[in-house]
Amino acid sequence: MSTQVDIVLDRPQQPSEHQILNMGPQHPSTHGVLRIILELDGEIIVKATPVVGYLHRAMEKIAESMTFHQFLPYTDRLDYLAPLANNVALTTAQEKLIGVEIPPRARAIRVLAVELSRISAHLLGLGAFAMDLGAMTVFLWTFRERETIYNLIEHLTGARFTTSYTRVGGVANDLPEGFIPELRAFLDEFPARVDDYERMLTSNRIWVERTKDVGVITKEDAISYGLTGPNLRASGVEWDLRQKRPYLGYEDYDFDVPVGSVGDCYDRYLCRIEELRQSHGILLQVLDKLPDGPVLTPRTHVSLPAKSETLRGMEELIYQFILITEGQDAPPGECYFAAENPKGELGFYFRSKGGGYPDRMFIRAPSFVNLQILERILPGGFISDVVAILGSIDFVMGECDR
Repeated sequence: MSTQVDIVLDRPQQPSEHQILNMGPQHPSTHGVLRIILELDGEIIVKATPVVGYLHRAMEKIAESMTFHQFLPYTDRLDYLAPLANNVALTTAQEKLIGVEIPPRARAIRVLAVELSRISAHLLGLGAFAMDLGAMTVFLWTFRERETIYNLIEHLTGARFTTSYTRVGGVANDLPEGFIPELRAFLDEFPARVDDYERMLTSNRIWVERTKDVGVITKEDAISYGLTGPNLRASGVEWDLRQKRPYLGYEDYDFDVPVGSVGDCYDRYLCRIEELRQSHGILLQVLDKLPDGPVLTPRTHVSLPAKSETLRGMEELIYQFILITEGQDAPPGECYFAAENPKGELGFYFRSKGGGYPDRMFIRAPSFVNLQILERILPGGFISDVVAILGSIDFVMGECDR
């Protein structure tokens, strides 16, 4: 005896004229391995479904089998346009869990590294955004300045992209000889470069028509969807962790937080332009106030002893062996620390049962959270608007998928 099962497909009773278009995953225009399933009524978007996960690397699980220091290089691959900022956020979270205070000079150098990263990341975001909408010249200009920044980063860390510069207790090395004059030379020229970008875009008829009143994110939606960074501030919400929850001595620096009013692609562009200027001002203040002193805490159970001491002293050799093999000993407990990264709030949650390995570690990646808004703002727009909106959101799939 057989039983027949009827399978009822969920199909509309009337034939639909809507078309399904896969946008991505490909790098041009979707800025990495992002796929968006678009349901279209002609050129009008009826529904948009973002699909992520093509780059997933299980970073949070990997962290549970590594010492705090061993996980550092993985953060270079989160927002890989701002690796120094990721390094700083991770290590500051670890120091909060372990209970470490870093020297004043190390704090200042970290601020310098973070603001250089912010400028570099915004330059790429602005250049790619402009190129997506046809302004190729701006892309070439922003990459010119970005190349200078990468030369500075290479001078500071020895690497251009995979910096791994911070250490629990400070930074890997002090500012090298000649670094400060090179940075000042860049800062002297930079404001005029930003003026050039604005002359090319801010009043450009094509740019304005492609970005104004396109992809509007209301203040209520920005808060409801958990947006952070320039995407939140462009919608009229004045929230910047550097001012609201200061860390690394940001309360000692004078800077403004640019805020938009409409929340469209144009406002998001203007906010990032102004953030370039504000980061420039912070860097000048760092150089003017840069304190003397060590760049790594002298506590032997936290930071490695100097190599010369390790080669001569048994006690220093033992501390080095313990730190390399077992890591810094964290007390039982949990902590969360978030930094204001170029894309928004990058947060690290640690739970410890004691010892040199985290029991659990979770990452709040701003790009992942910011992409949630696409389902809300893409419907009603044209296919061509998708390119403008994605460029204005300025996300990186490396930290979205983790």
